[in-house]
Amino acid sequence: MNVQITNSENYTIIKVQGRIDTITATDFEAKVMTTLEQSKKLVINCSELDYISSSGLRVFLLTQKKINAAGGTLKLCCLQPTIKEIFDISGFSTIFSIYSDQESATNP
Repeated sequence: MNVQITNSENYTIIKVQGRIDTITATDFEAKVMTTLEQSKKLVINCSELDYISSSGLRVFLLTQKKINAAGGTLKLCCLQPTIKEIFDISGFSTIFSIYSDQESATNP
């Protein structure tokens, strides 16, 4: 798993590549929580996310809860069809704001 963090005009963008599973979820969570300390407006770009386990889903849910408590915004974008299906089956698609591309996610 690789995580790249960049800033746009309105959002901090976290681009995740590879797999978020039991082994990598803790590292991903640490990076997201560190970013959350600096920005309350996040977009997680999942265009290169190949796999997500329940441990990874837990990190997304925890991030959503923390950002809601802080009055911030979390958006997801560019979910691959298999990842989108996991979000749909788990009911997470109703919890998150999901966008088809990064440009629409970063518009205010």
